[in-house]
Formats: sequence, C-alpha cells, structure tokens
Amino acid sequence: MLAEDINRIIIDNHIFPSEYLDRDVKVDCYIPFGFPDLSSISLLLINDGQDLRTMDFETILNTLNKNNAIEPVFCVGIHCAPDRRNEYGTARILDYKGRGAKAGLYTRFIFEELLPFLRQSYQIYSFKQKAFAGFSLGGLCAMDIVWNYPTEFFIGAAFSGSFWWRDKDQDDDDFNEETDRIMHRQVREGGFYPWLKFFFEVGTKDEVADRNHNGIIDSIDDTLSLVNELEKKGYKQGKEIFYLELKDGRHDVPTWARALPAFLLWGWGK
Repeated sequence: MLAEDINRIIIDNHIFPSEYLDRDVKVDCYIPFGFPDLSSISLLLINDGQDLRTMDFETILNTLNKNNAIEPVFCVGIHCAPDRRNEYGTARILDYKGRGAKAGLYTRFIFEELLPFLRQSYQIYSFKQKAFAGFSLGGLCAMDIVWNYPTEFFIGAAFSGSFWWRDKDQDDDDFNEETDRIMHRQVREGGFYPWLKFFFEVGTKDEVADRNHNGIIDSIDDTLSLVNELEKKGYKQGKEIFYLELKDGRHDVPTWARALPAFLLWGWGK
C-alpha cells in the first residue's frame, strides 16, 4: 500500500428504500481508505448531500487528510427529497405554513433506518462520536435533531441555517421574533448538555432581507440570536460555539465549500 493511499477518500454510493419517507434515499459515504478500525471512527451526517458532489467534497477531505490535519471522519451525505421543505423542518413544531410535516418521519429515518444501514453495511457497531450538519433548511433540520437528541450527538452544524423558521407569519400584528422563531424557542425551553458543540456559518451576502430593520440581514441576525440563546444556557463562543461570518459569502454551494475546511478542522483537527 502506498503512503498516499492511506490519506485517500473512497466513495460508496447507495440507494435504499425508506419505509418512513416512502421513497428511495440516496446516500454517499466518504470513507478514509486504509483506516484500520472503523469502529473507532467518528460519524458526520450531512443533509443536502447532493451539494457535496457539486462542491467536490472528496477533494476537500483528501487535502485535509493528505496534510494530516484532521482525525479520520466517516462522512455521509444524505440527498434531499423533492419534498425538501416538509422533510427538513423542525420535527415537533410545524412552521406557520404547515411546512415540516414529514420532519418527524425524517428523524425516525435517521435513527431507525439510516444508522442501522450504516452499521450493518460497514460492520460498525458503535461510532466514536456522531455529528450532524446541513446547509440552509438542512442545517435547521440537523440542529433540530441534535438538540432534541443530545445523548446521540456531540456536534451540530449549520451553514446558512434557516433559523428564521417560525410558527407565526411575520406580517401578523402579534408576531414577535423573540418568541416565534422555533429553533430559538426550543433552545430557550431546553436543557444544558455540556458535551454538545455547535458550528455556525453565515455570509454577509447570504440575503438582503432585514425583517426588523436593524441594519443586519436576517440570516446573520437569526444566527446570532440563536448563538445568544445558547450562550444564555451556558455554552461559550470560542469553546463550545464556533461562529464563522464570511465576508461576501452567499447562500450558495461555493460559499459552503469555503467554510467546510474550517468546520472540519474545528471539529476534528489534530
């Protein structure tokens, strides 16, 4: 075996049926080649896994591994469904338009179908640690699952996370962003889980909307407000929270590709 082979990523592409989602699910598994014992490897699940193909995620991982910069990570990109806005919501609370109706089923898919499939396919019975990440609405979904199942995970990450997700229309007279944003409320009403860590990325050109007219675009405002809720729980920036604001970053795959190395180094850097 050549030395460079140990740092090479191999990709397995799977399609398997989900009873919960009533569809075939595509997943791409990015596996460090030559890693001797997968039972001691960390797992990173990533929503919107089709975007990893677009950004050439394989090269990002290969570069970090070649430089011996990160610990081995078993990454799984989960392709989204056509009905993305229903699968990628918050599982326990629908948004004000009733979206997220399948989010509970998606959560069951993760725990009762995807994880058993990975364990059986790769003979991994216990991962070292588990993390969940996603882009945009997929980031909200990942954070929702991590927050509501804290004993299962150690990292939640959102790139341009859709933390505007709310159960009341902003045009309603009694809309209050402090109480009506769903993920913020879940954190506020939840506990403190000291082992959890959180990564957030947002770009300064992620959008142009400024709902409360405070001069800060909503994507940054909503993310920083969520960070603030986590800080009130006891999590600290620079320790359990990493906030990355990319100058000129947009709500797109190239921006998320720029942010991914920082996330991987933060989560699994040597």
